Amino acid sequence: MLPRRMPEQPAAPVLSLRGVSVRYDTSDDWIGAGLDLDIAAGETVLLLGPSGCGKSTLLLAMAGLIPASADAELRGRVVCAGIDTAAAHPGQLAARVGMVFQDPDAQIVTSTLLDEVCFGLENLLVPVSEIEDRALAALRQVGLADTRGDALRDPTALSGGGRQRLAIACALALDPELLILDEPTANLDPAASAEFYATLATLRDGTRTMVLVEHELDEALPLADLVIVLDRTAQLIAHGTPDEVFGNHAPLLREHGVWLPTATEIALRPGLDQVPLPLTLPELADRIAAMRAWVNEPAPTVHGGNHASGASAPTQAAAHVSGATVTLGGTVVLNGVDLEIHTGEFLAIAGVNGAGKSTLTRALAGLVPLRAGSIALEGVPLDSMDARQIGDRIGYVFQNPEHQFITRTVADELAYGLRVRRRDEDEIAAAVQTMLERFDVARYAGTNPFLLSHGEKRRLSVATALITEPRILILDEPTFGQDRARADEIIAMVDELNATGITILMVTHDLQLVADHAHRIAILADGRLLGAGPTAELLCDEELIVRAGLRQPPIPRLTRMLAERGLDWGALTRADQLAGVIA
Repeated sequence: MLPRRMPEQPAAPVLSLRGVSVRYDTSDDWIGAGLDLDIAAGETVLLLGPSGCGKSTLLLAMAGLIPASADAELRGRVVCAGIDTAAAHPGQLAARVGMVFQDPDAQIVTSTLLDEVCFGLENLLVPVSEIEDRALAALRQVGLADTRGDALRDPTALSGGGRQRLAIACALALDPELLILDEPTANLDPAASAEFYATLATLRDGTRTMVLVEHELDEALPLADLVIVLDRTAQLIAHGTPDEVFGNHAPLLREHGVWLPTATEIALRPGLDQVPLPLTLPELADRIAAMRAWVNEPAPTVHGGNHASGASAPTQAAAHVSGATVTLGGTVVLNGVDLEIHTGEFLAIAGVNGAGKSTLTRALAGLVPLRAGSIALEGVPLDSMDARQIGDRIGYVFQNPEHQFITRTVADELAYGLRVRRRDEDEIAAAVQTMLERFDVARYAGTNPFLLSHGEKRRLSVATALITEPRILILDEPTFGQDRARADEIIAMVDELNATGITILMVTHDLQLVADHAHRIAILADGRLLGAGPTAELLCDEELIVRAGLRQPPIPRLTRMLAERGLDWGALTRADQLAGVIA
């Protein structure tokens, strides 16, 4: 863990909030109840809270985009880098504040990577002789371009994670004294996320202030000097160093739906829950080793069908992929993939950004054409079906939920799929109300879907796919942007659907989620299938995981650390197996 900076006397705040609340023009409700907050110059601050509590709104207020650029009213006072944001125009703060949004597509405006990074520098009137060098340095820093030729690529050719890294490069090129990041690694694979935080660590030099919203805490936490936690009404419930907040208040945070570090979550189990709780896997391994709470060669504990090592052999495959090849923009993005998807199984699809995961699922749903090969759904060739026939078999939840919204209200969005199938209006109304309540969006029934928070948009996108009762459900990063409670609810619902016989295909970067829920896993790299088989078997294959550019999930890494400390627990992969070995 990086050393915490402990200044002898508090630095002057670079960011000060007094009595801050925000109300959007489309709502009568205020977000926050008059938040007071000071952030000192040079601090790295981790801002946490359940989805929909107002974290992104608060970041916009900190950056001065509320009220200057958003249709929202600011109550209270925000002073950023010595400037009262209520009296400032965006240009005044642009040279001092860099912001990276949740959705990278919302801030890409040019046709090459180089132009995109140069754009902000040009607007700040940086000398022409410096612009390109600074832009190329930022692109190298995030691993997008080693040469000028690399930098002339089109941003639309990048994966979702690649576009996120581009947005980060744009902010870094400005060299701001305050860097605000709203879930910057949400679209990055675990290895890329670790690389990003290694890059961010180099900026943590005591001169630049960083405010970070993040759900994946294991990589972010070592950078944080201060942790601020909000509840669902954006009121402060915890404030302090990571050791103080997570080490002493983890049960409170979990109660409020806030994600915890993996080690802290595991340590809440009886027998390990002495305060202060560990924050990292090595700290947890040391605690377990000291307690000697173990047994040799523990037998796996299996709970329910979704934890089985594999689905039973079906009489007919839900889908069969043979030699599937897809070309986009002249580039082969899927190359000769052969894969059989078993009826009723839970199949995870994993790989680094750009490996071809989303392309494979879109090909299965008929959303991108094959250049070669074939796909059959339940024995019927995909190219013989029309969109309605495919839609009756497959429900698809996109990585970016906004890509599937087509109506003006949340209720109409839910009803749309049933209406085009000519269902009875009373049946539609009942189904819509059930989904509104099940996904906690009933209060937004008359709201435009695009005005929801990102987490709420994700829940709506899952609900719209489920309401038509598909036989195959494809989910592309379904827990992205969700707090712990909502993510658990979504996965529990997916498990329930799978238990009823619905075939689940899930694209995710969360390999621990895969280990805990999927029957099988298919691992892609560079558009090719590296392997497909029982989840535990493939996740314990270190050579395969490394070859795919991935990292093993936390539980296998913990057991490896314990083995180094003389505790042989065997090859555990799932969180529920820990109950059988921790006394």
